[in-house]
Amino acid sequence: MSTPEPDRSHEISQRDLRNRSAEIMDGLERGERYAVTRNGHHIGDLVPLRRRRRAVSRAEFAAVSRGMPRLDDRRYREDMDRHVNDDLYDPYDRAYGRREFGADEG
Repeated sequence: MSTPEPDRSHEISQRDLRNRSAEIMDGLERGERYAVTRNGHHIGDLVPLRRRRRAVSRAEFAAVSRGMPRLDDRRYREDMDRHVNDDLYDPYDRAYGRREFGADEG
């Protein structure tokens, strides 16, 4: 995914970036974009970070879910049983095998 070019009205020189950094950072927080130049040549862009949303609305979730394939629980369980060895992930079996627990525990 490419980032759109910054607005050329926000073109700043390296010197501006150094001398007006607080002002430029405030602009970034407001969503402004900057094209940075050195000796008149475009060398980079300052763009605000995309904010991640913490929650998705019920309507958005429903809309995305409509396009998802239905999950067949039996086939899913069969795939899991075929590809995952549950014995490897049971910490208690390993602990008992090393006799980390006494006979009266567990």
